[in-house]
Amino acid sequence: MRHPAGRIIGATALAALIAVGLIAAASAPAFHGPASAASPTGHNTTRIARTDAAGITWLCRPGIANNPCTENLDSTAVSANGSTTVTRTKPAANPAFDCFYAYPTVSQEQAVNADLKVQPAETAAAVRQASRFSTLCKVWAPMYRQTTSRTLLEGAANGAKTRSVAYNSLLAGWKDYLAHYNQGRPIIFIGHSQGSSMLMLLLSRQVDSNPKILRRMVSAILPGGNVEVPTVAGGGGTFRHIPACRWKGQTGCVIAYSTYPGQPPANSLFARPNKGISAGLTGQAPKTSQVLCVNPAALGGGSARLDSYFPTSDLPDPGVKIKTPWVEYPSLYRATCKSRADATWMQAVRINTRTDKRPSVMEPTPQIGFHSSDINLSLGDLLLNVQAQESTFRSANK
Repeated sequence: MRHPAGRIIGATALAALIAVGLIAAASAPAFHGPASAASPTGHNTTRIARTDAAGITWLCRPGIANNPCTENLDSTAVSANGSTTVTRTKPAANPAFDCFYAYPTVSQEQAVNADLKVQPAETAAAVRQASRFSTLCKVWAPMYRQTTSRTLLEGAANGAKTRSVAYNSLLAGWKDYLAHYNQGRPIIFIGHSQGSSMLMLLLSRQVDSNPKILRRMVSAILPGGNVEVPTVAGGGGTFRHIPACRWKGQTGCVIAYSTYPGQPPANSLFARPNKGISAGLTGQAPKTSQVLCVNPAALGGGSARLDSYFPTSDLPDPGVKIKTPWVEYPSLYRATCKSRADATWMQAVRINTRTDKRPSVMEPTPQIGFHSSDINLSLGDLLLNVQAQESTFRSANK
């Protein structure tokens, strides 16, 4: 049975949906149709402490037991005609690169800022967004005292104290990682939504003006965080020395975008500067900056088909039997970066809705668009970009 996208009426319900959009991975991305029961399996069983000697608790850390970032990655590609191909995939045995991941708002705790206990919501976010990068890097993800979903609902997400608590907690994890684990290895930064906004602060304060660390930065993937770039001469942006990625294999750059099925409404929470979880982050004057859009499938611009990956447990019945924990939907959507008025967004449109029986991503509210699926809609393309960037980095540092 295929369910149409519904509308929720009423201020409380709408606020709840907006919060879900901001928190992105607190629940699975929304699809048309009933949910499947399959889920990722295959935990790493090595026994290394989740909380280290410095007191940092790691959601993902190489060698820990039940590491969500080294889950079973086997996938089934489902084409538009319903044919399937199974691919067996494992994390890289000893990759030369690290990934530093900051998860989006997933905490359902009642406090203003979350504690550092690993709970199912953080684990699910890491599986959905970060685990497939383990084929290319060692994934490090510290727990941090993020702003909770309750705080978002109460409208206090961008308070200076709340944001400071979250950032300083992530900063402690970063400093611990850099001092004790990195050992000079090149780094890919990955975040989403609040995770992207925290990494925007971290990169601007700890990396952007630090040539030693900047040389180690392979790239930053920061969708759903409203990275800003200047629109006028002398205008500012989120970063001074970290440009947008504009060609395959370019390093030291950022990929950022906000995904919508069409032009975002005037009250959208993403795609416009000084909105959403990053409101007030850069302090830019009005009309001097815009939100960055880099299409992962077409870095230099233009339209391109996306290569989408989703955990099978997130999906409605795909019409075919799926036994793997992941499903790949190549060419399900086509994406193009667009700009109109003060909005800049990545527009993702279904390629074939007449004969293609694969499920469609739902848009919970126009304000958030496809925010919950920012990473998964273009996950295959992001992985290819990182692979090319690592190749460039290796060649430049022989």
